[in-house]
Amino acid sequence: MSLPSNPPGDAGDVRSVQAIRERDETSVRRTAGRRTRYERDHPRYPWVALSNTTLGVLMATINSSIVIISLPAIFRGIRLDPLAPGNVSYLLWMIMGFLLVSAVLVVSLGRLGDMYGRVRIYSYGFVVFTVASILLAADPFVHSAGALWLIGWRVVQGVGGAMLFANSTAILTDAFPSNRRGMALGINQVAAIAGSFLGLVIGGLLAEWHWRAVFWVSVPIGIFGTIWSYRSLHELGERRRGSIDVAGNVTFALGLTALLAAITYGIQPYGGHTMGWTSPWVLTGLLGGLALLAAFCVIESRVADPMFHLGLFRNRAFSAGNLAGLLASIGRGGMQFMLIIWLQGIWLPLHGFDYAATPLWAGIYLVPLTIGFLLAGPVSGYLSDRYGARAFATGGLLVVAATFVGLLMLPVEFPYWAFAALIAVNGIGSGLFSSPNTSAIMNSVPAGQRGAASGMRGTFFNSGTSLSIGIFFSLMIAGLANSLPTSLTRGLEAQGVSSSVAESVGNLPPVGSLFAAFLGYNPMAKLLGPTGALDHLPASNVATLTGKEFFPRLIATPFHHGLVIVFAAAAIMTVIGACASLLRGERYVHGERQTIEEEGAAA
Repeated sequence: MSLPSNPPGDAGDVRSVQAIRERDETSVRRTAGRRTRYERDHPRYPWVALSNTTLGVLMATINSSIVIISLPAIFRGIRLDPLAPGNVSYLLWMIMGFLLVSAVLVVSLGRLGDMYGRVRIYSYGFVVFTVASILLAADPFVHSAGALWLIGWRVVQGVGGAMLFANSTAILTDAFPSNRRGMALGINQVAAIAGSFLGLVIGGLLAEWHWRAVFWVSVPIGIFGTIWSYRSLHELGERRRGSIDVAGNVTFALGLTALLAAITYGIQPYGGHTMGWTSPWVLTGLLGGLALLAAFCVIESRVADPMFHLGLFRNRAFSAGNLAGLLASIGRGGMQFMLIIWLQGIWLPLHGFDYAATPLWAGIYLVPLTIGFLLAGPVSGYLSDRYGARAFATGGLLVVAATFVGLLMLPVEFPYWAFAALIAVNGIGSGLFSSPNTSAIMNSVPAGQRGAASGMRGTFFNSGTSLSIGIFFSLMIAGLANSLPTSLTRGLEAQGVSSSVAESVGNLPPVGSLFAAFLGYNPMAKLLGPTGALDHLPASNVATLTGKEFFPRLIATPFHHGLVIVFAAAAIMTVIGACASLLRGERYVHGERQTIEEEGAAA
């Protein structure tokens, strides 16, 4: 812009120049106000990073649980019976595919973020996730082919989720100063864990409309997130260029995959056993997975540029925080599955709900859990910035452990107000723990390793959910095996079923009855149909056997026996996690002490 050519020193000229400068500054401010892209030094940029990464992890974690509650509608949509022999594997992998890939890849993708840019890997995650969601919703097949299509693209969707999950906390840690990270990471973690609860409600609602809507719902969010992250996020972190640790990545991925897959198959019957822990394939997966993970540790201690610096585990704040996070994740995942079985398979049918409607209402009745978490998470994150993480994280896990004890003391046909109060307090305890724990972990690592550290934290988080399936379903099946056969046999005989048929059905592996309860099915018609018993019984007996209350009342006592074992184990794990959290030490921020000392020396 040219200035007036009046002679220097003219007062009017000075006023004219000042007016032009003021007008230009006003124009710049207005233009900045209209921009949709915040520069890296913009005072509002941290909040842009927080909102975008929160959207990403919310989308990923909603999809980790949205399928759990929608499985009955999905299997009806592809015309596949999930309880038929051989189809249980489809059911498990529909859940596990996403979780396993998310657990396995987050460390590698976090390391790639350290090397090539966290925002870049994060933004690609939106793209991968969105494409996979479109293809899931467009499943062109039915029966087994339809299930395999869904499992395959759920795995791809899990890759996108891992890209988002691995780098979101690292992006936030880069964007916020250490004295405000707790609040920011608290909001992010509230979204991450609340997403796993919200997925149950959203899945129940969408499954009532159409099973494909369960996958379509992620598409507009993914498109919006892709555009927004591309236009608004900046690379602020330190990049650590280096070679890709191929041996470390391969041994870690194969070892963790083998271990988690073996644990999953361990809950399925094998031979004449109710579970498959003696299966050669399961034993090979367990031992081989552990051997590969041991090899991974040896490799990482020797290569020049490791995928993950194992020396970080010598940092007490990092190691104790991750151990506490793993145990909390196992307990939370186990509780989630058990509450779904409790509501869908027993409590709701006994209170007059049709089996087809139980997924929706199970999600609705679990809302107090999400509310408690949403209330406590941001507050604990804000307060931990001022007072440190240890007291909030440790106290939160002790609160969670106390609610596990309260849940195992409830009768199967509980009064809802007592159930709602317990799960709301459980959510508060989880919120008190999660935000400060994540902040403490991320504050304890150097800037150049935040992506890998975020990935390792994500591995513990997602592995806990996967492990909870094997651990708690095994405990529940063990509890059912002691009492369900007798209860089932006597109940069938009381309705006129012959002793031979009743004993044959009663001695079936309890995993079928457990998954029926998990999916909100009454399996009596399917179990008795091939025997022809229903054809020879009075109509009133057939109506009773296939009605709403027979199966729930039959399984209620055995289920409660297993529930006591499950929640007692969850309480013990959570107390151990609280002890680990207590041992994390005083508040520690990596590099903060060195910076203070350097500033003092300079002064």
